[in-house]
Amino acid sequence: MSRTGSSVTPRGMTGVSSPLKLKLQILCGEAIAMGPGKADLLDAIAAEGSISGAGRRMGMSYRRAWQLVDLMNRCWQSPLVETSPGSARGGGARLTAEGAAVLAEYRALQAALEHRAGADDAAALAARLRTRPLRSQAERGAPDQED
Repeated sequence: MSRTGSSVTPRGMTGVSSPLKLKLQILCGEAIAMGPGKADLLDAIAAEGSISGAGRRMGMSYRRAWQLVDLMNRCWQSPLVETSPGSARGGGARLTAEGAAVLAEYRALQAALEHRAGADDAAALAARLRTRPLRSQAERGAPDQED
């Protein structure tokens, strides 16, 4: 299940599309070591057994998928993805024990963050938000109108 760009519905707003979008990113220096897209890529690698299959599943090129895997492998204490050389049947890739642990811990942190975002402060922010941006500052003070 893809969790990229998760929207959270604050408590008391059931059935309402929430304006709150959480995006958890873990940095390694200036690089994003883990984020929703990279976590989805790890899920796809686990399901497909290859980087190319995971890339196809996510609608990205093999080159882009490989670049993301390479970056993740360089950011963590141990590689997250292990590859095997190609053959007539093609190569393969799998999550290492470290990769599975990092993915599970990231998903747990993501779930905890989403749970916390359902609190009253998220609802208070949502209540202060316009339904759409103003076309210009001159519109300020005019009633909020739907398109």
